[in-house]
Amino acid sequence: MSAFGVLLRSNQFILLLLFLLQIQSLGLDIDSRPTPEVCTTPTISPGPKGDDGEKGDPGEEGKDGKVGRKGPKGLKGELGDRGDQGSIGKSGPMGQKGDKGEKGLLGMRGGKGKAGTICDCGRYRKVVGQLDISVARLKKSMKFVKNVIAGIRETEEKFYYIVQEEKNYRESLTHCRIRGGMLAMPKDETVNNLIADYVSKSGFFRVFIGVNDLEREGQFVFTDNTPLQNYSNWKDGEPSDPYGQEDCVEMLSSGRWNDTGCHLTMYFVCEFVKKKK
Repeated sequence: MSAFGVLLRSNQFILLLLFLLQIQSLGLDIDSRPTPEVCTTPTISPGPKGDDGEKGDPGEEGKDGKVGRKGPKGLKGELGDRGDQGSIGKSGPMGQKGDKGEKGLLGMRGGKGKAGTICDCGRYRKVVGQLDISVARLKKSMKFVKNVIAGIRETEEKFYYIVQEEKNYRESLTHCRIRGGMLAMPKDETVNNLIADYVSKSGFFRVFIGVNDLEREGQFVFTDNTPLQNYSNWKDGEPSDPYGQEDCVEMLSSGRWNDTGCHLTMYFVCEFVKKKK
């Protein structure tokens, strides 16, 4: 082969080599280019609103929200059920002596006495008359001692005495009983006026008397369990116990009665039956 032929072949080989390199570089550029999206989503206008669907099942309970602002004060509600009885409070100081009340009614007229006997006492009549006068004076003196100095009031059948020790109702009952008496029971107007006058002139405002409804609410009885059928002297509007805590009775200096708490402490009146001679 001639030198010209060799040179021709060498040039062809070089060109072939350059062609392959060019193709390889073009292939790399094609692979590195981003692949264009084949499909693109076309813009579609929304259709008309559909019909309302059925109500779904309730969802789970959500979290508690924040506490809102305090609302306005509501209307006053109805009176609720009575609660348990609270602890007993301290007794307050005794009030001042009130104004003198009106004069009470006259008592019942006494029965007619037995007719006297005609006696011709002769010379002893004057002596007997002087003795009667002395006995009458002595009785008046004894009555004065009991009523003023000893502080006792009496009727034909009973003595009445104000105990100047502040005690609650049950303690007052016990105090009178262990001394042979009972808490005073004013069963008629005469006795009630006597005790009221006694309380007023002693300078007291109120005292316990033997009346209560401890056994059955609203049914007051005396301490000997006799009902108040023949006599009572309640203050206007009394007895009134909306909460069921006023089961005992006090007498005011006016003679009127008022239901009050048994736990309160105050002076009280005892009564004692006179011994028959």
